[in-house]
Amino acid sequence: MRIVLMGMPGAGKGTQAARLVGESGSLHLSTGDILREAVQSGATLGRKVRGFLDSGALVPDDVMGDLIAERLGRADAAEGFILDGFPRTLPQVATLDSVLERLGVGLDRVFFLGAPETEIVRRLTGRRVCPNCGALFHLEQRPPSSAGVCDECGSALVQRPDDTESVIRERLRVFNEQTLPIADAYRQRGLLREVDATGGPQEVFGRLRQELGRD
Repeated sequence: MRIVLMGMPGAGKGTQAARLVGESGSLHLSTGDILREAVQSGATLGRKVRGFLDSGALVPDDVMGDLIAERLGRADAAEGFILDGFPRTLPQVATLDSVLERLGVGLDRVFFLGAPETEIVRRLTGRRVCPNCGALFHLEQRPPSSAGVCDECGSALVQRPDDTESVIRERLRVFNEQTLPIADAYRQRGLLREVDATGGPQEVFGRLRQELGRD
């Protein structure tokens, strides 16, 4: 299947993408991974991407389109993909349409993982990370054995700056402003499936399986 996976910050896209890969056999393609791979390749397009990233600028839609086209055109994506992180804006929807038209394929589903804003804030403000070894914890879902101390190396856990409530609410504001219109565009085409992302990962995946017609 060819799927676009959308979701609010903290909705669990990464977790569900991994489960979808196992269920559908499709390739998981995150735009973050695509960008990193391009930069590491040292190719002309990768050098262009590095220039934008090093300057702190957003990678333009036309460059992202070239990256997506190159990645989706590889043999390992021919049998299906789960695209995570693209499109993020309405112009990128048109870019993806153009890429898929060139490849002679179309999307099967667009999944939107959503949850109440209060739930998203609770999830993200509860995250803690070890600055030494990178281990991740959550105050409710995966608390450390000793409060504030990493189970792996004993270092003091910290809250990432982008996991504070004020930053999370700003991320949600930007998401609602830029990304919700994409959901509306795909809804009008009959491709969008909205999935309740509350509850545990297995509950959410059960809802995704229903939308895939696997239950």
